[in-house]
Amino acid sequence: MPGNILTDSKGRPVRYIRVSVTDRCNLRCRYCAPSAEFVSLLHSQVLSYEEIERVAAILAPFGVTSVRLTGGEPLVRKHIDRLIGSLARTSGIEDLSLTTNGILLAEHARALKEAGLLRVNVSLDSLKPDRFRWITNSPDKRRKENLGSVLEGLEEAQRVGLAPVKVNVVLMRGLNDDEVGDFVDLTREGNLEVRFIEFMPMGPNGFWNRDRVVPADEVIGRIMKSHPGLEHVGKSKGSGPAVLHRIPGHRGSIGFITPVSSHFCAHCNRVRLTADGKLRTCLFSDTETDLLPLIRGGASDEQILGTIRQALLQKPDGHRISARGALAACARTMSHIGG
Repeated sequence: MPGNILTDSKGRPVRYIRVSVTDRCNLRCRYCAPSAEFVSLLHSQVLSYEEIERVAAILAPFGVTSVRLTGGEPLVRKHIDRLIGSLARTSGIEDLSLTTNGILLAEHARALKEAGLLRVNVSLDSLKPDRFRWITNSPDKRRKENLGSVLEGLEEAQRVGLAPVKVNVVLMRGLNDDEVGDFVDLTREGNLEVRFIEFMPMGPNGFWNRDRVVPADEVIGRIMKSHPGLEHVGKSKGSGPAVLHRIPGHRGSIGFITPVSSHFCAHCNRVRLTADGKLRTCLFSDTETDLLPLIRGGASDEQILGTIRQALLQKPDGHRISARGALAACARTMSHIGG
């Protein structure tokens, strides 16, 4: 590892970049992109695959070994497997993953795997068809955008060897927290990592309500009532913050991500690159550094790297959200930032 590895002002090494390849999506989940005023970026505003590859190649020699592609929905962007193939061949990139809503995963899983994708995260907040349609704002007439497509995607991802297949569940009290047991049951036979994520305040969408947060400790307590053998097994594979548990006899595992009740800012190792080229050093800070003018304005790799280093010096030591205090939402929605 080089001596000039990227670090922030607190000395935290940066190992992981999440790159949004598009702000467009085939769903309109209420906590992600619910606003009727949502306006998609123009094609000219979005980073090209070559521009994304360049940023990854600039960062990889300085310790950023993990890349996750997000959106919007990354699978709605054409030829995403080409980008994956290029990133997989980039020297220094050791961990390449993708987050998807799963609608298109069944038809793309094999091509993604063959291109070099290692693993996949599937966002899924309900196993009940009617509730799934409500959370995702999906009218019945959009037949392809349904729960069945997502479940087929999970099966196909396992079949082609993407591993682990992670299922991201944002729990919201009174909306889907009665399905904890159903999601846990997915780990009985499936080689899945089901991760319960605390609901976070994102975007000026009016959907945020602090009372909807279901702390991980509460979820663990519920699971232990029916599965007293639940055991802690360590950290999830990859660069993320999930803490894993396992139920004896179950093939899969259960993870917990606690940005609200017990944040992990002291060990944060990530930055985000939005689809329009803005570097974001903290999910909950609206401070952004626009790399697009540099990338398209003839700046050298050294100049771009220097700008990134300066941005990292402004990375906050931690966010200020709390399940018990006042919570301020980010100005941009999650679909604009990248999941």
